[in-house]
Order: sequence, then structure tokens, then C-alpha cells
Amino acid sequence: MSDSPLLSNRMLDRLPAALAQADYDRDAQGCGIVHFGIGAFHRAHQAWYTDRAMAQGDRDWGIVGVSLRSPAVALQLNPQDGLYTLTSCSADGRATQLVRSVRRILVASDDPDAVIAALAASQTHIVTFTVTEKGYCRAADGSLDLPLADHGSIYSFIERGLQLRAERGLPGLTLLSCDNLAHNGRQLERLVRAYVAARNPALTAWIERECRFPCTMVDRIVPATTDADRDAVKTAIGLKDQGAIVTEPFSQWVIEDRFAGRRPRWDAVGAELVADVGPYEKAKLRMLNGAHSTLAYLGLQNGHGFVHEAVDDPAIRPLVDALMRREAAPTIAAAPNQNLDAYASALLDRFANPALNHRLIQIAMDGSQKIPQRWLETLSDNQRDGKACPAILRALAAWRRHLRGDNAAVWGAVEDPMREQLVPLAKSDAANFARALFGDGGLFAASWTANDDTMRALVEALAE
Repeated sequence: MSDSPLLSNRMLDRLPAALAQADYDRDAQGCGIVHFGIGAFHRAHQAWYTDRAMAQGDRDWGIVGVSLRSPAVALQLNPQDGLYTLTSCSADGRATQLVRSVRRILVASDDPDAVIAALAASQTHIVTFTVTEKGYCRAADGSLDLPLADHGSIYSFIERGLQLRAERGLPGLTLLSCDNLAHNGRQLERLVRAYVAARNPALTAWIERECRFPCTMVDRIVPATTDADRDAVKTAIGLKDQGAIVTEPFSQWVIEDRFAGRRPRWDAVGAELVADVGPYEKAKLRMLNGAHSTLAYLGLQNGHGFVHEAVDDPAIRPLVDALMRREAAPTIAAAPNQNLDAYASALLDRFANPALNHRLIQIAMDGSQKIPQRWLETLSDNQRDGKACPAILRALAAWRRHLRGDNAAVWGAVEDPMREQLVPLAKSDAANFARALFGDGGLFAASWTANDDTMRALVEALAE
């Protein structure tokens, strides 16, 4: 099947009848959403929910995807008319469906005017973001790093797009962060306002009046697609799909019901619209994401490549279980009907999915941007209550070893935006590393500062 044609609009009649296809006239739909960061997660999550909403009768929510720099996704999807398949994998097998909500991909560095035009289009109502933690251009203290933000970030496009909308008398937008940041909507709002105040202060009042920044919690495990995955899809559908996505059956999307105008009926296809995302967000960050980073650094240290291998390691699983149930869960004020013990059990089952080859090195990337909300906030709350966090301390020690280069022979150099600062510190003695990162005035002082007791425990753990 090496000569299989490429998935595209003109090849839809070649698809197997059993392949699930959204029941709507795609060409008749306008594009109501602009999305920044059109990677695998967005396509497995928000784009998938949007496709299903349009299949339920919702209209004009096609997605214009924006890649800030890399043309990779545009090169994959534009020749396919934005079409791609999503395959959910479990021990019970694989199920493949076609997703049709993405209409085109823009590469911002190649055509910035097209991105601004999409934001300023009258049919656009929502802008969504999965740009990862580092895409928010935050300084170590959490404030906006303005020089960094001036160089091809989301902020200049937002400012210019909103300025055009204001000039044209169009309504504002809902700007919806779907990244793993605590209070992600509030952070996006604060950072956008900081950028606009510095670069276009006259627009500030209009944004405050016209735009909304809801918080969200998103959850679906989406490993990087492999050539073997693409070959399996080609066998299943008879067409090549360069944008194929592989994921788990589970998904969750909790959204603060705070929109500037129209929105898709995502709640009709499984999303939850709530008044307060906080408890769900905190559980995701501290339990799921905290456990993921723990599995990554301890798993790589123990020679594992995938999440399911690490969680089956009897030296690692008890630590992950303790982190979730004994260290993270007690710091979370659960929402009604939110069972954190059941959530921990479900997470362990999801991590153990043998059909989902979720690479630990993928999770280990950009640790400096992740651990403040995944580990340090849990440490802070437990320190305040006089409780120790031995599992998180063990995980921090494994992270230090990763930064030091202990895993580099197998997995390559450390990938982290703070690499130049962190690698030399990781190679220094444990006490210096602990003080420089977690002490008074340290690199992570905005998230947490260790007291004397915790600092002693940290140094002891880091020295192992």
C-alpha cells in the first residue's frame, strides 16, 4: 500500500464505509475559531470536540490553525485540506474516525498578516491556545518577559488583531487558554493586558470591556505519532494520513462559563461548563501532571522509555500513588461529586494502558516550566501544614539528575528553556542547587520558598 493516495476532500469517497464521519456539510461552515499551537493535543482534544459539536448541528465553528514558527503541521495538513484521523487505542483495540473541523493552517512567521486577518474576521468569535507553558513568555517571577514577547509570540498577533476589531466596530473575542497553567485564563488575561499596556495602552479599556478569558481544564493523553501509527492508519483507511493522531479513549474538558459572545455547544458532546474550574484544574495539575513528571524522571532514570513501563515498575508505582493520594489530594478542595481517590485510581489505570506508547522523554521536556504548578505548589501547601512530601522530593532528585545529564547517553541533551542556567546548577553540589532554585530569592521563589526543615530534606534527597 506504499502508493496509497493522500487523504483529502477529493478522496473521501475512497474511505471505508465503517469509518466514522461527521454528518455535516463541511464546505458550508464558516471558521469561527482561530487556534494558536496546532499540535497533536489540540487536534485530539478541542478540534475533536468541535467536530463532534458540528456533527450535532452546530454551525460555523471551523478552525483556522496557527503555527507560530514551524511549518511542519501546515505541511502535513494543508495538502489534506485540514483533514486527519484520530485513533483511540486501548487494550481492547483501536478505533479510527475522521476529524473535519480544521480548515487550514497558517504559519505565522511566513504570513503574519493572514493571522491578523483571521483574528479580525467578523466570523471569528473564539481564539484558543495550546502553546505550552513556555509560549506565555513569563519571566522567573511570573511577569511578562516583554523582550521575549516581542519576538514572534502570541501577544503581538493578539494586540494587532484586537486593534483591527476595535477599529472596525466588531465585538471582542473569547480568548481560551487550554494549556496546563494554574488559573490559565487569568494568567492569559494578565499577560495580554501587560503586553497591551506596554505596546498599545489605548486598547486596554476596549479589551477589558469586550473580551473574556475563561479558565479551562483539559485532559487527554496524546503521545507523539510514530511511523508505525501512520502505517496502521494507512492500512485501516486505504489512504495516507500525514497528520494522524493517536490517543486514549478518555477525554475531559472543563470550561468556565464566561464567554464574550457565541460559543460552540461543546457541552452537548461531553465538555463541562462550570462556574469554577479551580478544583478540576488543581487536581489535573497536581495529580495527573504531577504524576506524569514523576514517572518521566524516575522512569528514564530506571531505563524505561514509556509511561506504561514506568508505572509498572514496583520501585516507581508506590511513589506515584503516594504523590497523588497522600501529598497532592489533601491540598485540593474537591468540587461536589469530585472523588479524588477514584480519580487517582483511574489515572493509574490510564497510565498503564499498554496500547498507548507515551514517551517519557516527551513529558520530561521543559521541566522548569512545568514543575512549579505540578510539584512546587503541592510542596508549598504541605510545608504550610507541617507535612513532608517524600515522593515529590524523590522526583525532584530525579529531575536534578536528568538536568545533570545522567540520561543524556540514551535520550540526548536536556531540552529546557532554562537549560543554560539549570544544567550548571545541577552539576554543582546538592545544597547549592537547592538554595539557587528553592531558597529565598531562588529561581522558583515566585512559586515557593523552602523553610529550613524542607531545605534540609531537599538537600538530603537531592544528594542521593
